[in-house]
Amino acid sequence: MEHDDAVLAFTALGHGTRLGILRLLVRQGPSGLAAGAIAEKLDVIASTLSFHLKELERAGLLTSWRRQRQIFYAADYEGLRRLLTFLTEDCCDGRPEICGGLMQAVAVCGDASHQGVRKR
Repeated sequence: MEHDDAVLAFTALGHGTRLGILRLLVRQGPSGLAAGAIAEKLDVIASTLSFHLKELERAGLLTSWRRQRQIFYAADYEGLRRLLTFLTEDCCDGRPEICGGLMQAVAVCGDASHQGVRKR
């Protein structure tokens, strides 16, 4: 991940609603949720939700697909892995014990990111 891509991702996550959307979708897993279900669970009006979903997708943190008349969204685990890797690639000046398991968590996230996730 390039610096500007990381800035875009962190800017997207810098809003409480968008962070809430991403956390909900990470918990939901690769099956994702329909936009209407996200709006209902987070009590966000549709037009506002649409704006936030587009920002997260533009930042590479969500993926979407259409099923009939509904649009579904899921966390883009590959995008999340790239962001976490960007943060940790130079971690701890060669002393990974300082990170307290963070590096292992990123590695596990990378392994899990390829299991059953929809592609754009």
